[in-house]
Amino acid sequence: PPLVLVSVAAESYLAEVLTGRWAVTVLAGHQRALAGPVAAAGRPSARLLIAAAPHHRGDHSGALVIDDGLAALECATRDRIEAGDHVLFLADVTAVDYAGSSGEPLIRVRRRYR
Repeated sequence: PPLVLVSVAAESYLAEVLTGRWAVTVLAGHQRALAGPVAAAGRPSARLLIAAAPHHRGDHSGALVIDDGLAALECATRDRIEAGDHVLFLADVTAVDYAGSSGEPLIRVRRRYR
């Protein structure tokens, strides 16, 4: 199956929850307000992070999926690799919740959005 590689800070909330089955939404450039709380330090629940955004549970993962992004993938972690102060998660894509929306993706590099 297709694979996804995700890199997160080792001490982050996401490093704790990206085990088993999960979902990832590729946000559009205009959805920065949704991404900010996820990137912030702390341990809020996923439901609180996206409470203001339309969302649903993925059919295959049971994970929360944000509606109206560019694409959403449901994944199952295959491997967890420690890499310095980050953790890399290699995951199988188990389902494509939706894809094909047009627009520029939201990208975060060096703690800044582009």
